[in-house]
Amino acid sequence: VQLQASGGGLVQAGGSLRLSCAANGRTFSRYNMAWFRQAPGKEREFVAAINWSGRTTRYADSVKGRFTISRDKGWNTVFLQMNSLKPEDTAVYYCATEDYLRDSGNYEYDYWGQGTQVTVSS
Repeated sequence: VQLQASGGGLVQAGGSLRLSCAANGRTFSRYNMAWFRQAPGKEREFVAAINWSGRTTRYADSVKGRFTISRDKGWNTVFLQMNSLKPEDTAVYYCATEDYLRDSGNYEYDYWGQGTQVTVSS
């Protein structure tokens, strides 16, 4: 059971990158999926999420209108298209499975990828 994130790199401000998260060893077709990021010296923060069917998405305010989360038809790969990148987007980006806990209204993240570095130069 592994999530493999890829697609990070170095890009100039205003540029674009597309991150991928592939699930191995298990079908995650019924899982919601999410992207998080962690910048040096900062806590990990939520970036975006998509439900199992791909019909519902959520975004952090800081990336709305610039990032787009999607998943392939087989539902085992999730993408994060990042446009109009800013230096403050520099971070290690992680993908994770997401469960919605109806009793509490909270989300739970059980499986995580290893992270991919995104660096945006000014």
